[in-house]
Amino acid sequence: MKFHQLKYLCEVARRGLNVTAASERLHTSQSGVSRQIQLLEEELGVEVFVRNGRRLVGVTESGQMILDIAKRILHDTENLRMVGREFSSESRGSLTIATTHSQARYVLPRVIPTFMQKYPNVRLRLHQGNPPHVVEMVASGQANLGIATEAIAECKELVSFPCMEWQHVVVAPTGHPLSKESPLRIDSLACYPLITYDIGFAGRSKIDQTFQDHGLTTNIVLEAIDADVIKTYVELGLGVGIVAEMAFDPVRDKNLEATNVGDLFGMNTTRIGIKKGAHVARYVIDFMELVAPRKKRSEIEAVLQGHAEPPLHTPLPTATRPLRKELV
Repeated sequence: MKFHQLKYLCEVARRGLNVTAASERLHTSQSGVSRQIQLLEEELGVEVFVRNGRRLVGVTESGQMILDIAKRILHDTENLRMVGREFSSESRGSLTIATTHSQARYVLPRVIPTFMQKYPNVRLRLHQGNPPHVVEMVASGQANLGIATEAIAECKELVSFPCMEWQHVVVAPTGHPLSKESPLRIDSLACYPLITYDIGFAGRSKIDQTFQDHGLTTNIVLEAIDADVIKTYVELGLGVGIVAEMAFDPVRDKNLEATNVGDLFGMNTTRIGIKKGAHVARYVIDFMELVAPRKKRSEIEAVLQGHAEPPLHTPLPTATRPLRKELV
């Protein structure tokens, strides 16, 4: 039994039994992956995968047990490497963060310069994607931690904790009729073409659910993953935008007005996620403290060790709200 055989096995399972996709990810040949898996099955005396000709179509009962053990072996091996790296030099290493555009663009810029000043020898990598992609990167070990508003809490392979609360704002050109309506009503908003986030991003599910709960049909003319794109097309007159509050800056967005609509769409909670059982370097915990400044180090470590999560009513930091108008 060889270590790379276990790696091939797990990658094929992770890629939905697609050997071609697994071989591309592993930078090796498809035939090589298939051959190594067959050799492992012969050594173990059982089949891991159910086959239909040359195609893999399922996982056997014994195969699932083997996969679970192989994942633990690979995970523990990576932890050993990380422990060695950390204690050989506690201020050196790498930190890979998977996150959404909103977090990368509007939240992390206040965190990363401080972190880099403290840890100049830690190499940072930032990967952007939608929430499911963020979760997949952390669960597969491609990223040390993930930061997103949706999907993280639902993944059983991750342990997570809330770090920030925020709400949506409606952005419209200066002087727009909606900017004069107080309080802004959901039926008034539904009368205009809307520009907002793509499904799965930045609390979009709450927006859709609210309109549905009120029996309203929306005319969403444009969906984007980038709040700057949304605001650009609002300025062009294509519609009214709904964005995360931290994405609006009255100085930068001088041609727009923002109205806080937290009472319509509710609060959203950004979470940090780490793979369960992963070894977490000290500088990673320091980074988490910067992202969630009201979370003490002891609270973060308690969550990572599997203890009960701090109560959700614990005050969380909120996004900066430099708005021209608040709902009354």
